[in-house]
Amino acid sequence: MRETIVKKATEMFMSLGFKSVTMDDIANELSISKKTIYQHFCNKHDLVEASTLSVFENVSCGIDGIREMGKNSIEEIFIIRSFMMQHLNNESASPFYQLQKFFPKIFSCLRAQQFEKVNGCMKDNLQKGIDNGLYRDTINIDFISRIYFTGLTGIKDQDIYPTSMFGANELTIAFLEYHLRAIVTAKGLVILEKLLESDKIKLT
Repeated sequence: MRETIVKKATEMFMSLGFKSVTMDDIANELSISKKTIYQHFCNKHDLVEASTLSVFENVSCGIDGIREMGKNSIEEIFIIRSFMMQHLNNESASPFYQLQKFFPKIFSCLRAQQFEKVNGCMKDNLQKGIDNGLYRDTINIDFISRIYFTGLTGIKDQDIYPTSMFGANELTIAFLEYHLRAIVTAKGLVILEKLLESDKIKLT
């Protein structure tokens, strides 16, 4: 039952927001009593914490699977982007905004986990890209991996990137293009432009 509760709560939190969804809402969706939920979780904070951990673990496993596909560094980033968009409901920023505002300790812990994961993956991606001649061998891997994480999380700030101006799909593609054009070689640029053209077709 605990896993069932976490799964349903996660679905609702990601769709409607961590603050918006109540324990009563979750109980009603599962056709159980709220008391049943409290048998597994002391309070909503504990359920939100379990939910965010579940999301992080699922996303991490998905990213690891993509990295094992053996794609080149540029393709790998685009595939991970597509996976994230599908897995996180098109990267809706609202749930994470609510998490940051109403559950700051959980958000801080999640962000630390995200940084460790993304930074490690990006450092490997950058080194592989350099080794394969797709990224310039003069780039500072530690700097680029961190600036990538900063940008990736920064574009979710709705105060800076309001949804009325930027669609999630277009915004993430624009960020990847900005990031990659700064580090690719001529060989990498050919691959990048083909992938960008492919994504433009998908978005139209």
